[in-house]
Parts: sequence; C-alpha cells; structure tokens
Amino acid sequence: MAEEKEIGKVSGYFSHVGVAAIKLSGRLKVGDKIHIKGHTTDFETTVGSMQIENKGVEEANSGDHVGIKVPEKVRPNDTVYLIE
Repeated sequence: MAEEKEIGKVSGYFSHVGVAAIKLSGRLKVGDKIHIKGHTTDFETTVGSMQIENKGVEEANSGDHVGIKVPEKVRPNDTVYLIE
C-alpha cells in the first residue's frame, strides 16, 4: 500500500473554477498524487497544474500557498496528503 504523508491544509475553495487553495507544510510537484481528506471530503487526484499568485509553477515548498485544480469540492481545514 502507498505511504501517505501530510503536506498541507486546504485554506479555501473557489467553486467557480474548481480550485483548492492549499497552505503547504511540505513539498509538492506537478505530477504528484495527492489525497484530500476531511469530514465530508475523501478523494485522490494527480496535480495537473499548480499556481502561486496566478503564476504557474512546477513545484512548491513548505509555507507556500498554492492553487490546485481539483475534481471535487474541498473545504477549509481538509488535510492534504502526498501519496508516495
């Protein structure tokens, strides 16, 4: 089974564009597989693109606030895990 490591928390969700705002506590790269879990949230997705302040980036580190397109609604304080 894949290992999961907590790498951030959802800080917001932009429903009109389907983007999760995430404050990272670890490193994340485009192409990484993540698992977002909360009270009513539980899904896996692959990071297809990532933005910091509306600029596309390939990777981000702890402390960064990133925007990632997600296939389902997420909620503030949902936990983001990196699937390794």
